[in-house]
Amino acid sequence: MKPKFYLSNKCFFCQSEELELVLPLAPSPICDQYLKQEKFQEIFPLDVFLCKECGLSQINSVVDPEYIYKDYIYVTASSSGLVNHFKKYANDVLNTLKKIDPLTILDIGSNEGALLGFFKAKGMSVLGVEPAEDIAQIANNSGYDTLAKYFDKETALLIKNKYGLFDIITINNLLANIDNVNDFIEAAKTVLSPNGVIIIESAYLGHMMKINMFDFIYHEHLSNISIIPLERLFNKCGMKLIDLQPVSSKGGSMRYYFSNNNSAIRETDQVDYYRNIEIKSQFNTKAAFDKLSSNIVRERNNLLTYLINNQNKKIVGYGASATSTTFLYHFGVGDYFDVLVDENTGKIGTYSPGLHLKVYGPEYLENNKVDVIVILAWRYADLIIEKHKNFKGEFIVPLPEFKIFKNS
Repeated sequence: MKPKFYLSNKCFFCQSEELELVLPLAPSPICDQYLKQEKFQEIFPLDVFLCKECGLSQINSVVDPEYIYKDYIYVTASSSGLVNHFKKYANDVLNTLKKIDPLTILDIGSNEGALLGFFKAKGMSVLGVEPAEDIAQIANNSGYDTLAKYFDKETALLIKNKYGLFDIITINNLLANIDNVNDFIEAAKTVLSPNGVIIIESAYLGHMMKINMFDFIYHEHLSNISIIPLERLFNKCGMKLIDLQPVSSKGGSMRYYFSNNNSAIRETDQVDYYRNIEIKSQFNTKAAFDKLSSNIVRERNNLLTYLINNQNKKIVGYGASATSTTFLYHFGVGDYFDVLVDENTGKIGTYSPGLHLKVYGPEYLENNKVDVIVILAWRYADLIIEKHKNFKGEFIVPLPEFKIFKNS
């Protein structure tokens, strides 16, 4: 029987075995496996290690992608603001790369085709690659040509033979999910035109550190990406970093532009600016993770103290996302919640991973006497509080630091 996971003893970027444990996190189930019917769910290790060679931080537990994505239900539209983000993304990319006159776009990990739609509307020829068959079908039904495959060397050759080379390859919130990263980049280069650009957008470790966003660490995300390790990786693959753009998605991300070393595209001033900030900040160090760990313990104790003192009240968690699973397991507070509430219709009526908390729609708050809402989707706390102005109980925002709000 094929094992569901393995423990890696090598850096996913540079292959060094010099890994140091820097952030022990509680084992948890696969973060987004919300169930239609309750059943046993296996938990997997979730400790974070730091590569002493290149500075990449990563978990060492690699779960079989088939197990993660078999019943994958995430679509772009379920993340607040992400569709509008992709609209701006398309505009930003075409403005940044207007000198190379891009005509063809390949989006790897294209989901239901939200980004492809904005590029296609601007006259670009687009192709998506999405391993989740049901989601790829949604994209195809919407008119965005999408292959229901994992992207690897075999898929790259198929694309090259059938579609040719691409001027822009976008890889959004995906590179951090891959263990064989070097092979993945080489496969992407196979379908990149000589003067083409690979664009990677991923949650940025610097932002995660700044706002204590440990809950963005889960089994789907193997790596916590930052500039220095990623630039070293692409340099090794014969590519150069030509531009950097910080963006607000996923709690704070960075967009990286890479071209072949022999392309005529020059590095912008932005690269040196943000590279130097990262070097000075030193968050690719054990000391930075020690500080993060201390912050997490402090906020866990603050929340736990509140929940213990209010355990006779009806407490609801707002947010049934992937991050909620890491949060609930590491803080160990699942037993204090009656239910979860979420606006994503795909989650309503399901049970949360492992803890099996029932997920209801926001109308639950109107139809039941709820005393406390703990905003697990804390990055959207302002938006959630604004939407529920009539709620008479207390809102708890657990991160970046514990706060209590009450509508006047």
